[in-house]
Amino acid sequence: MRTRNSNFPNNSPVTIPRRRNRRRAPNVVEPELRTIVEVAPMAERTMEELLRAPTEGYGEAIVIPEINADHFEIKTNLLQLVQASPFHGFERENPHTHINNFKRITSTLKFRDVPNDVIKLMMFPYSLEGAARVWYEKEPPNSILTWEDLVTKFVNQFFTPSKTTHLKNEISRFTQKFEETFSEAWERFKEMLRACPHHGFTELTQIDTFYNGLNDNDQDSLNAAAGGNLLSKTTREALNIIENKSKVRYSRNKSNISRMNTTSRESFSKTDERIDKFADQILTLVEIVSKKVVTPANLVLLVVVLMLTIIVLIPITINLVFVRQWVLTIK
Repeated sequence: MRTRNSNFPNNSPVTIPRRRNRRRAPNVVEPELRTIVEVAPMAERTMEELLRAPTEGYGEAIVIPEINADHFEIKTNLLQLVQASPFHGFERENPHTHINNFKRITSTLKFRDVPNDVIKLMMFPYSLEGAARVWYEKEPPNSILTWEDLVTKFVNQFFTPSKTTHLKNEISRFTQKFEETFSEAWERFKEMLRACPHHGFTELTQIDTFYNGLNDNDQDSLNAAAGGNLLSKTTREALNIIENKSKVRYSRNKSNISRMNTTSRESFSKTDERIDKFADQILTLVEIVSKKVVTPANLVLLVVVLMLTIIVLIPITINLVFVRQWVLTIK
């Protein structure tokens, strides 16, 4: 019977490795001297100073570039001019319109060695009130470096993507209203484009949308003004044709109304003359009948004459009054 050690002869050079116990080095946490250095200044401050509210982080959001001009200041009357038309942040307000009006005011200000963008950066906060002012005050300090930064943040805050989508849908669904003239329809369409200046519609799309929204008569008249077909013109030529037609159409409508009023007055005067003649004839007939001997036949004749008077004169008079009132309303 062989034992387990019999596999290794006594003179075998094979040795069995022994298991070594490795000692682990303890984790020693060395004290950080920098914490002591940082705490030292606070230890030197009094408790009253430590309990005071911090003054850091209250800087303006707009960074005003350095101005090299001497004795530069913005007058109070200029600030009042900007504050006369403030932006509150209401839903009905358009930030693009406010920016354009603000630029129109500040463009008139000229100072030597002072860029106009610097003036706009300095004066713009004075044009905000209500929710718009709160938005500006919550902007991080020194986060607005240029006029372009200010416009981008302002428009993105108060012209939401949903509002953009709504206005673009209104432009795409443009339709001429009932009894709306060509000139009125064109002005309303341009106002819709101005309300959303970042609509993204090309001039071709704008002309196509406006043309398809017109009624059949104005479409035909627009093609006639273009020489037969508006599509045969370039976009720039088509826009000029539309602009010119809107002006001519408006003046022509005024002359047509004036001419119609003149014709109506002439017809009214002729109608009045005919009514007067007819009334005289009836009165003459009534006098003749009254001078004769009163008989049943004469009474019947008198009743017939009166009935004819009621049937003929009263409706004519009523219609004449209504027609005159209609003419006065379209003057």
